[in-house]
Amino acid sequence: MPILKSLSFTALPRAGNDPVQMRRTKFIARLEEQKLLLNDPNHVRVVQRWAKVNGERQATTKQQAVRPWWKTDPSGQVVMSVKFGAKPIEFEKGKAGIVVGSKEKLPAVIDALIGAVRAGELDDHFAHAAKTGAIGKPRKAA
Repeated sequence: MPILKSLSFTALPRAGNDPVQMRRTKFIARLEEQKLLLNDPNHVRVVQRWAKVNGERQATTKQQAVRPWWKTDPSGQVVMSVKFGAKPIEFEKGKAGIVVGSKEKLPAVIDALIGAVRAGELDDHFAHAAKTGAIGKPRKAA
């Protein structure tokens, strides 16, 4: 076994189940979907689900609509909101919108937001949104 003696061995690194990193990755994927939706208004998300077909579990694909995170206000300016779950994130008290100006500037704003997420600038906002129950609210017992 001279070949094995020439190799150096080490322990395997643990799988990265860092919740902050997972949250960032998921959010970046949602922002990328917004860019795709901007280029193609008919864009849909394709997800895979397990369903019982004739008593057997089979993987099926399902299409989900992707809703735009931007709106045009009465003055004609485009305003984008950043959503965590179903609710927009407030960057300042009562201010959840980002003034973009026009649709042509949206890709640059989305790229800037992706950069901010990668740099960890939105981690506090994500943590606050998760604490306030923006997602995963428990149902009330009847």
